[in-house]
Amino acid sequence: MQKHDKNRDGNDGYREGSISLGGAVAMGTGVMIGAGIFALTGQIAQLAGPLFPLAFIAGAIVTSFSAYSYIKMSNAWPSAGGIAMILQKCYGSGAVAAGAALLMALSMVIAESLVARTFATYVLRPLDITGGPLVPVLAVAVIVFAFLVNIAGNRSVGLFSLVMAAIKIGGIALFGIAALWSSGFQFAAASETAETFGVTGFIASVALAILAFKGFTTITNSGGEITDPHRNVGRTIMLSIAICVVVYLLVAFGVGASLTIDEIIAARDYSLAQAAEPALGQVGFYLTVVLAAVATASGVLASVFAVSRMLTMLTEMKMIPHSHFGMSGAVQRHMLVYTVVIASTLAVLFDLGRIASLGAFFYLVMDMIIHWGVFRYRRTEVGASSIVLLSALSLDAIVLAAFTVMKLQSDPMIVLYAAVGMIAVFAFERVYLSRWLAPQAAHSHGE
Repeated sequence: MQKHDKNRDGNDGYREGSISLGGAVAMGTGVMIGAGIFALTGQIAQLAGPLFPLAFIAGAIVTSFSAYSYIKMSNAWPSAGGIAMILQKCYGSGAVAAGAALLMALSMVIAESLVARTFATYVLRPLDITGGPLVPVLAVAVIVFAFLVNIAGNRSVGLFSLVMAAIKIGGIALFGIAALWSSGFQFAAASETAETFGVTGFIASVALAILAFKGFTTITNSGGEITDPHRNVGRTIMLSIAICVVVYLLVAFGVGASLTIDEIIAARDYSLAQAAEPALGQVGFYLTVVLAAVATASGVLASVFAVSRMLTMLTEMKMIPHSHFGMSGAVQRHMLVYTVVIASTLAVLFDLGRIASLGAFFYLVMDMIIHWGVFRYRRTEVGASSIVLLSALSLDAIVLAAFTVMKLQSDPMIVLYAAVGMIAVFAFERVYLSRWLAPQAAHSHGE
């Protein structure tokens, strides 16, 4: 493991201190806001009903508990590809660590395709186009754009993310305030009854809200490249979560002030644009479309950056196989190509609702594996509280159980797909690595 940390300044593009605190916050919020507001608001409302703004608060609380494990481990061992490092430190370089890391990588690639299709949906909305070949074409185009910015280097990513984050956070906050103001601070969504949604539906909606906040893992994946990582990784994560929950609430109440629950659900792929027109008129509608394009593009950019770093780390740690396929250059560049190809394929072929559900299943299971690993093997070494770790694990389990129950009722096949996908990932890693836990890691953990 040590040699991987030392190679951060090598040929794979890692540069210690190349991402500032502001750039890291912009990168984290870029992923969160790109997915959370524009791609998931309608789906969360469909499960939670009129209480959907509260689902974002609940999601932020669960995410804050989850972030505790990542912060403690990242403070001890800052690393580019931090989630892979956390899992390796807990379980060794075996199938458990590699499988969980692949689940995280897949959930991030799923998020890229989800946000890319949302970009296309909003951009085409002024033309009244809601389907057809232009949607996947534009989705693939924005993914390729993110690839081109990423190969230009970390400074380009940090600067571009910072500028776009400032534009979209300010614009989205103004949208929420203006929508609330124009409605006389009335919440139209509250006119609908919440009885048909129930407690289980609300808890299940938190799974998608958590997915909306999981961009904080972008920060841990680039921990070794953030300036003063021992101090700034934790600060960056909590600042990103705080900024996003404020923005999410402004948007949720702004949308709920303009549209009923039925209208939000019907326009779930473009709910902000739908809410902007009655609240702010035609100009507001077009400005919201531009804002959505900026937010989703920056979300894809930040996610491509993070997942390629994590996959590079896994390759260097010999936890996944790698083939050059005749390409020249560093492994990190190859991982960018693979990430873009997979995300583009998903964006072309798959339904967004199912993709979001699959991402939630993969992420929550991976998150629980991390919490258990830190609790079981590293809590004393990193000075972590057992109560907080077990609370994070329990909250994830409750949300996952509720989400599974709801999906078994509404779309049982996606539960089957998720289960088959996870079994396939861990079986593949077990065959490739020939062990669940690294023997030397198990010995050191038992000491």
